[in-house]
Amino acid sequence: MASLPRPAVFSRPFFEQKNRAFWILQAVGWSGYLLLRTVSSLSNGLSFTALIPLVIESIVGYCITLLLSALYGYFRSLPRVPLVVFSIAALLVATLIYAVLDAFSFSFIKLDRPGINLTLILATLFLNFTVLAGWSALYFGINFYLIVEEQIDQLQVLESQASSAQLAMLRYQLNPHFLFNTLNSISTLVLLKQTERANAMLSRLSAFLRYTLANEPTAHVTLSQEVETLKLYLEIEKMRFEDRLRPQFEIDVRVAQARLPSLLLQPLVENAIKYAVTPQEEGAEINVLAQLVGERVRIVVADTGPGLSETKSRFSLSTGVGLANIRERLAQAYGPDHRFETGQGPGGGFRVEIEFPFQLEEPVKEAA
Repeated sequence: MASLPRPAVFSRPFFEQKNRAFWILQAVGWSGYLLLRTVSSLSNGLSFTALIPLVIESIVGYCITLLLSALYGYFRSLPRVPLVVFSIAALLVATLIYAVLDAFSFSFIKLDRPGINLTLILATLFLNFTVLAGWSALYFGINFYLIVEEQIDQLQVLESQASSAQLAMLRYQLNPHFLFNTLNSISTLVLLKQTERANAMLSRLSAFLRYTLANEPTAHVTLSQEVETLKLYLEIEKMRFEDRLRPQFEIDVRVAQARLPSLLLQPLVENAIKYAVTPQEEGAEINVLAQLVGERVRIVVADTGPGLSETKSRFSLSTGVGLANIRERLAQAYGPDHRFETGQGPGGGFRVEIEFPFQLEEPVKEAA
């Protein structure tokens, strides 16, 4: 069964302007109290002239609760025990004042000789206490609700900031690792006096770093942007491995605009280069497949290397990040709504499969 819409008076936006909400509730509450007492009196056969004390009673109650709200607001800054003690004392004093004024107005209108006596005060005391106690309970209940809502909002902001900081940390772990490997390759080319290739690699490295610096570490990019960045990275690596590195891409056009964390695939390809291309004289193929499966995006990065073995694990890169890092970034971005699997490919080699929801909107921050 579909849930009923939440009344506006109990929704958070109603209390965004607390003063406005207070005056509305104050007016509606006491108007409802007067209406209820009026209907009850008329149903008991009382005349319209008997309603005058009820009007005065409602006006007096309205004014007394205004004073109580000012006192309660002051008491809220006190520690818990003084808050409770002073609030109860203020409620009892306000009840006594309310009963005296109510008894006086009743005697002035109804009795031949107006005056205050103990009998009239005791007759009104219970009703006045019930009304003011109910009003006080509602006052503290609403304020407690607003405090809890404010703390929840602050907690959500802090959780979001912590998540963003963790995502940024994970991304910053990847960039220095790739930079170290590339600079090491450039240094080797310089030592071998292959200056043209070193310059070309520096140019491609500059373009790649320009992309990484232009985008926030926590930003999501489209899959087409990620693939273009991946191709730029592979051009840098192809300067080292030439024909030994044979990348292939198969990207479904339907997922080209799907969003994913930036530089998510680069460490997977770097992992494949290290464990599939580097140790084999003939090199290896690296296949990147992206397709739409229902309402989810599936990405597969597979190679034709030696794959898994009992003596060598490929679950981490040399810096200790790698696959564990990618797994953590996916968890930060999608929570439990993702899939990350590694294993042997059907034809040998190593295979990483990622699946996450198809999203067109930027959930964190727009990437350049």
